[in-house]
Amino acid sequence: MKRVIARTVAAAACGLGLALAAGTALAQKGLDEPFQAQFKSALSGKTVAYIPVSMNFDLTEGWFAGVKKELEPYGMKVIVRDPNWSTNAGAQALTTLISEKPAAIIVHNPDVQTYARLMQRAEAEGIHIIQINMGSVYRSSAFVGANWIEIGERDTEAVVKACEGKSNKIAIMQGALSAAASAYTLKGVENVLAKHPQIKVVSSQAADWDAAKAKGIAQTVLKQHPDLCGIVGFWDGMDIGTAAAIKEAGLTGKVFLATSGGGERKGACELVKNGSFDLNLSYDVPTQAADMAGMIKWLLSAGVKAGSVKGSIYTTLVPITKENASVESTCWNLGDLKK
Repeated sequence: MKRVIARTVAAAACGLGLALAAGTALAQKGLDEPFQAQFKSALSGKTVAYIPVSMNFDLTEGWFAGVKKELEPYGMKVIVRDPNWSTNAGAQALTTLISEKPAAIIVHNPDVQTYARLMQRAEAEGIHIIQINMGSVYRSSAFVGANWIEIGERDTEAVVKACEGKSNKIAIMQGALSAAASAYTLKGVENVLAKHPQIKVVSSQAADWDAAKAKGIAQTVLKQHPDLCGIVGFWDGMDIGTAAAIKEAGLTGKVFLATSGGGERKGACELVKNGSFDLNLSYDVPTQAADMAGMIKWLLSAGVKAGSVKGSIYTTLVPITKENASVESTCWNLGDLKK
């Protein structure tokens, strides 16, 4: 019996050894993933250019940092041409880039018309155009950005609700009239106001994305209408001025200010926490940067002909209020994105 048991144990050990050896042999022969080499080759050595309206604020710096973080590990070069708020300089930069033929150009349009023909020309010459947040009349390979009509509707709905039982007087602080972000947001505002005839718009002016101009407009409106119950602002960077005018008038907490922005902590969460903004709809810059980079990866790796597809990625909005402004994940920090 002992000999039988010993032979059985020996046979089992031998079988186990053979199984382990077979397993080791199999483990040494992995399966080659057939698409990753093609993906890397399609991206490596390619250049992506970026034309913002200007590189001196959180949105444009955040997009640049986020795109670099996503694309540079694949051997891509990401460059920026900063027109510093000059549409002429931006048009010249785009013209020059077309001759340099990068794989893709990310464009932040100052208005709906200026760059339209140049972007069409770029795609005709094989360069993918990704438009970010402010689109033009020309629909390129991709648009990544906020749904401005939705922003206008949601901000206005919040202001209308805040005005219940009060004067029903509101003001609208527009951006630049020719910019898509401003024109589409205004349409969203109008959609909601059409359902609330009790609301009286006592001022609707363009501050041209300028905080100082917004402050001056708001100061005048508040002097003329000290019983104002709400303001719909079109960008938090501009509405810092609007909030300052409300504070100087001693009306913080009485005049409901709704706005929108990219969600950077010091410009969004902190200003909601301290009462400057009552609602800030964030379109979350890091997510937008990842969406742009993902779109570029797909267009290049799929070998899509520039201009042959037309797609949009509308960013899911994050409402920032006092209830969530202290939550760490609600807003992002530019310094972290640049690491």
